[in-house]
Amino acid sequence: MKIAVVGATGMVGEVMLKVLAERNFPVDELYPVASERSVGKQVNFKGKDYEVIGLETAVAKKPDLAIFSAGGGTSLEWAPKFAEVGTTVIDNSSAWRMDATKKLVIPEINAKELTDQDKIIANPNCSTIQLLMALKPLHDKYKIKRVVVSTYQSITGTGVKAVQQLENEYAGEKGEMAYPYPIHRNALPHCDVFEENGYTKEEMKLTKETKKILGDDSVNVSATAIRIPVVGGHSEAVNVEFESDFDEKDVRKTLSEFPGITVQDNPDTNTYPMPIYAEGKDDVFVGRIRRDYSQPNTLNMWIVADNLRKGAATNAVQIAEYLLKNKLI
Repeated sequence: MKIAVVGATGMVGEVMLKVLAERNFPVDELYPVASERSVGKQVNFKGKDYEVIGLETAVAKKPDLAIFSAGGGTSLEWAPKFAEVGTTVIDNSSAWRMDATKKLVIPEINAKELTDQDKIIANPNCSTIQLLMALKPLHDKYKIKRVVVSTYQSITGTGVKAVQQLENEYAGEKGEMAYPYPIHRNALPHCDVFEENGYTKEEMKLTKETKKILGDDSVNVSATAIRIPVVGGHSEAVNVEFESDFDEKDVRKTLSEFPGITVQDNPDTNTYPMPIYAEGKDDVFVGRIRRDYSQPNTLNMWIVADNLRKGAATNAVQIAEYLLKNKLI
């Protein structure tokens, strides 16, 4: 099994290598791939150093699998080149997510849609993954009409530059800015670029990707995405209106039985999900589960996950595991 990790020196790429090692994914030959300025650098995988190679070199090696986390432009240009030589690509950027010919996959929800013909597979947005992990089992049971979600997103979703900005601000030092304003002691209602409709690209990803993954255009999503000075993971306050009524105990049971979900919901002991506890873990944590008394059939909940793991690297590796298990690669 020959594996290329494209974007291996980036924040998600580093976690990707860590997750591949932790989950003992069978890697006979590893090709860490990055931009030309990183070629020749060393990355460590399972105690062994590997030299970073360029994209052209990686394509020539015809890997069985290429996991991309290198930005949309790189993916649009290079994913088809890998696919042409027979490589199956799992892409973590937004480049292919809304392409009608590409599958958008959260393994616990829709991996069964995959076939050996799928040579470019899209990994959903990190905020979408954790949202839909909680929504899917509830949608199956109660049928969702409308979702209102406010996200509180970790700076790690922006990358190394944002982490450095926060660290500089903690230390009272000036440096390169990832955001148009300080992030320390602040909250920025601005994730990704603004679109003509007044929503950001991040907010529209939540809307569009939800419909595609659930395969249901009738599910309406209204999102507000906020960046906060946190590193451990993304949090979401979610209000869900269902077609049918529910029992809160049944909701907790339904969620706790869904693979990859951990329910943390006991106000008596101050038990609820927080990014400080989600960091480094693969599960999606759900709590603050309570009825919305302002309108019928409506539920509030709080969802937290490590955006670099289940929100990116772990989800991609789980897709790879499914492909391998089902002999699709």
